[in-house]
Amino acid sequence: MTELTLPQARRIALAAQGFADPRPARPTMRHIQRVIDRVQVVQIDSVNVLARSHYLPFFSRLGPYDTALLDRARDGSGPRSREPRRLVESWAHVASLIPPDTWPFLGFRMARAEVDSWSHQVASEHPGVLEAVREVVRDHGPLTAREVDTLVETAEVRARDNWGWNWSLVKECLEHLFWAGQIVSSGRNSQFERRYAVPSFVLPPEVLARAPGQPAAPDAEESGVELMRRAVRAHGIGTAADLRDYFRLRQSMAGPALAELVRLGEVEQVSVRGWDRPAYLDTSARRPRSVAARSLLSPFDSLVWERDRTERLFGFHYRIEIYVPEPKRVFGYYVLPFLLGEELVARVDLKADRARGRLLVRRLHCEPGAPAHTREALGEELGLMAGWLGLDRVDFI
Repeated sequence: MTELTLPQARRIALAAQGFADPRPARPTMRHIQRVIDRVQVVQIDSVNVLARSHYLPFFSRLGPYDTALLDRARDGSGPRSREPRRLVESWAHVASLIPPDTWPFLGFRMARAEVDSWSHQVASEHPGVLEAVREVVRDHGPLTAREVDTLVETAEVRARDNWGWNWSLVKECLEHLFWAGQIVSSGRNSQFERRYAVPSFVLPPEVLARAPGQPAAPDAEESGVELMRRAVRAHGIGTAADLRDYFRLRQSMAGPALAELVRLGEVEQVSVRGWDRPAYLDTSARRPRSVAARSLLSPFDSLVWERDRTERLFGFHYRIEIYVPEPKRVFGYYVLPFLLGEELVARVDLKADRARGRLLVRRLHCEPGAPAHTREALGEELGLMAGWLGLDRVDFI
């Protein structure tokens, strides 16, 4: 069995995620597409203390870019647009943006909506409302949940607990139909509300032909192999658990798929010095001799979202503390790891003070052994980020 050193594994992982390439002087849609092709999944989160999380992975890899490019890649302009959508929203890792051709391979998850969706009970408890919501979206979409609410005759509202959402019955129906793939997102509005539409409004014919229920729809076995294939390419190298987590696959699906990729020669089982379990290597992965990256990473970046892998690769223990009471936080509320060269060398708690035009550095922590120029490099990256966000300066508070 091939044995790799930890630095070799780290460089393979960084290259697979797009950190081994120089940033373009002027990012274009071609560069946006390159990031999409590499990472395959871009996590969505509603926290906006700095920027919407899905914008940040593109900044991390490309530097300052026009976010309108990403909006265009996600939202398009309807089924008659000459430019195809490059991203659609789905439950992939969690709420995520994915390439449209990935969507049919998640059909096995859509088929389990009546068991697994957040609002699965509406199918049995409120079938009439569910059908009314479906018809409103079909006849009038794209619509936000609030707009659908005004067109569906029901006043029932779900009670809210401390950790829930104040969802109306209509919103629950929409979320169930979205999980089931019967409606999709045509994008988000300026309030970050999902705009629901029928699949034919968003997805191209070749994708619709493979939608759940169609004769050409992939079965669970084909889906498992394809999703694990994409996960392997996005990782470069990882354990079976790392790879399975990328699309949140169950072991019963991921295990046979990974074995098939090994059989096909697309994946090689290897060992990484210091790891206590086997690793799986993309046989086509780049193996750079060095990586000279400099990037601030979103807490939801696919390079670091699997925290055990982050610790194995970089020796960097990382947990998001948004839901930790402030007195108990160790590093801060919205903490971004700082990648310098091939190492995670610092972490910084950031906030965009848009009213005053300031990027606020609320806490900064350098890791043990961080190089002497860490603060200087971080300062330069923070300046780039501030300019990209339309802020005038960086303030340490």
